[in-house]
Amino acid sequence: MRFLCCWIIALFSTALCRAESPRELPMGPETAPLPASHFPSAAHAVVWRNWTLVPPAKLAEILESTESEVVSAAVSMGLPAEASVSPEWARRGYITLLRRNWHLLPYEQLLPLLGMSQDQLAFSLREDDFLFIKLGSRKPRCPHVTMPVRTEEIRAAEGRIGRLVKERFGALGEVSGEAPFSFIHELSQLPASGMAKPTGDWRKAPPRIIYSYFATFGDPLADGAPDPFPDGLLARLAAEGVNGVWLHAVLQQLAPGGPDFPDFGRGSEGRLENLKRLVDRAGAQGIAIYLYLNEPRAMPAEFYAKRPEMAGVTDGDHRALCTSDPKVRRWLEDASAHVFTKVPSLGGVITISGSENLTHCASHGRQQECPRCGKRDADEITAEANAVLAAGVHRAAPDARFIVWDWGWHGHGEAPGVISRLPKDVWLQSVSEWQVPFNRGGIDGTVGEYSLSVVGPGSRAKKHWEWARQAGLKTSAKLQLNNTWELAPVPWLPVLDLVARHCENVGKEKVDGLLLSWSLGGHPSPNLQVARRFFSGQGEVLPPVDDVLTAVAVDRYGAEAGPWVREAWAAFSRAFSEYPYCGSVIYQGPQHVGPANLPLLTPSGLPSSMVGFPYDDLDGWRGPYPPEILASQFEKVATGWAAGIAKMDEAIRAASAADASLQAALLEDKRLAEAAGCYLSSAAVQVRYLMARSRWLAADDPEEKDKARREMLGHLARWGGEARKLYPLAKADSRIGFEASNHYFSIPQDLVETVIAVEWASNQLSSSEDAKAAPHQGQ
Repeated sequence: MRFLCCWIIALFSTALCRAESPRELPMGPETAPLPASHFPSAAHAVVWRNWTLVPPAKLAEILESTESEVVSAAVSMGLPAEASVSPEWARRGYITLLRRNWHLLPYEQLLPLLGMSQDQLAFSLREDDFLFIKLGSRKPRCPHVTMPVRTEEIRAAEGRIGRLVKERFGALGEVSGEAPFSFIHELSQLPASGMAKPTGDWRKAPPRIIYSYFATFGDPLADGAPDPFPDGLLARLAAEGVNGVWLHAVLQQLAPGGPDFPDFGRGSEGRLENLKRLVDRAGAQGIAIYLYLNEPRAMPAEFYAKRPEMAGVTDGDHRALCTSDPKVRRWLEDASAHVFTKVPSLGGVITISGSENLTHCASHGRQQECPRCGKRDADEITAEANAVLAAGVHRAAPDARFIVWDWGWHGHGEAPGVISRLPKDVWLQSVSEWQVPFNRGGIDGTVGEYSLSVVGPGSRAKKHWEWARQAGLKTSAKLQLNNTWELAPVPWLPVLDLVARHCENVGKEKVDGLLLSWSLGGHPSPNLQVARRFFSGQGEVLPPVDDVLTAVAVDRYGAEAGPWVREAWAAFSRAFSEYPYCGSVIYQGPQHVGPANLPLLTPSGLPSSMVGFPYDDLDGWRGPYPPEILASQFEKVATGWAAGIAKMDEAIRAASAADASLQAALLEDKRLAEAAGCYLSSAAVQVRYLMARSRWLAADDPEEKDKARREMLGHLARWGGEARKLYPLAKADSRIGFEASNHYFSIPQDLVETVIAVEWASNQLSSSEDAKAAPHQGQ
């Protein structure tokens, strides 16, 4: 879905119906791969990008070489001789592996590199959070890659790279830091300090729900699946006021289908046992488990060969499971009742019934295409789909909370007709910041969602909450307090003034519950501490914003550093209020990859993809912002952010005599803030570079051409500088660059590759006589 409503996927419907032959791997339009001209060969790029992610022996096998030859090439280029590989890459990093090899290897070599069958990869590309869409809906036609004979010329090129790497970064094998995914071990352990357990009962408290910072996608309740909520993470979240966490569920995985759907429910007993154990563990920390449902799942066309009366609206090779059929409604109700009968201590359910995934026939506004639903009101169909699920849940667990999210209704417009038809025992949830107007750089806009830079709530949420109250429903606000798709590769953004203002505004609306994040933003943070202080009581007078922020700063950093950190948060918040928000920027822009997005001398011609490949697609990034304004706004954010970093430095000096734990927290949080600054600053640099490149390519006048060329060289130097600045930060903190649904956007050695690519491009520009004759260089 465009807004990354993760896990709204038909995970197992296709598996129930697919043929015995392997599924076809998608290709998309004919696309040439981007060459990695800054390496001696494509094989060298494969070695570089997979070093410490894939064992050298496996790389040698794929490249039809020997392990000793692969290791020799790697060491010559400056990579460490010791290439220890974490097993987490296969479980939690396969998207990173796929993305970094997408333009290098054909499917025939990607499969052994990933350790996947053709069927598994095809399924993942289709069903794993729109992965093929994130990869641009096109697979470059890569030739088969083998390690070339390492001639003197190739060895000399390897040596030049190795010398550059050592000159700019030192010996990579001697650079200390955290291994990738180290944060998972740390967050999984119970805090040594012994955080106080919550004393209240979540059943009697307003829901404060969040997601895991590092849960994997797919089938989280299967035997052997990585634990999405280890005790250490639960304890830390509970200490910050969280009393609920959500988990994706698919009803056909958890409940039998009866005579109408005999294939449903395979493995459900084991999954329900795993769910019960998770519910019990979370309950011991004062936290409830909520299931996120996106039902009913669309099914492959062949599923309806014996069920034509259930076939609804068509979407590609799938069709909606039509809720106008009483057998479908009966199964939905019985299935939800089955789950809550087997696991009665579940906290409740969160539903989305208008996502990009086709569910009921009105979910995409195309109910007229169904012979049954075409005769019905769309609002009635939407409300009914939620009502049958709620009936099943409340049949088994009358006190469970059933939260209906209004995402996607009426094209994200107002939907009083749905709200008025909902049963009285459900909650209505709305995204707080939706429809808040703003102006950035003279460009007017309104927020869709996922915004920290624009403070809610907006008119849509306020109207929906009011209509819900009039209908006798309880209300919930969906917030995004840690980070958003404005900037995802850091676990939380220190814009606490914006967070506090949003919490205060939502508090004035007196909503009954809060969803504190969707798929990103589930890391313990001072941002969540702010929310806890605003919402820890029920019906109480809201505390002043300044008092909350001061208390959080002093608690986290001590009395000496606290005032300086308050000034830093204010500076970060002012800076972030200049962010050039729009859907194109947040989903297509370069800020998530940051300086690891490689510079291209000539246009790639490739469109940027949704939080996948930004490429050099400036027009795809910018939305309504002219290039100059986009660059200027990112520069305003970066400049203001630097002022906040300076205040953090003052805080560190002030805390020189403070407790060691307070100093450690301050240094760690400053590192995250510095990393965020690198990502933001690099976005501005990349826009400026592409603007100069356009002038360079278009200029006929030699002086104008040379002026643009020199500008490009300056921007390349800054690009490489941001990579070098981010490198030690990312080495020191394994959270930097990570986000659960995309795995690692980049890892530290990608930043080293940026410097290699910058050096190559700068040399080409410096030696170029004809501005249009520079070699094509790729990612």
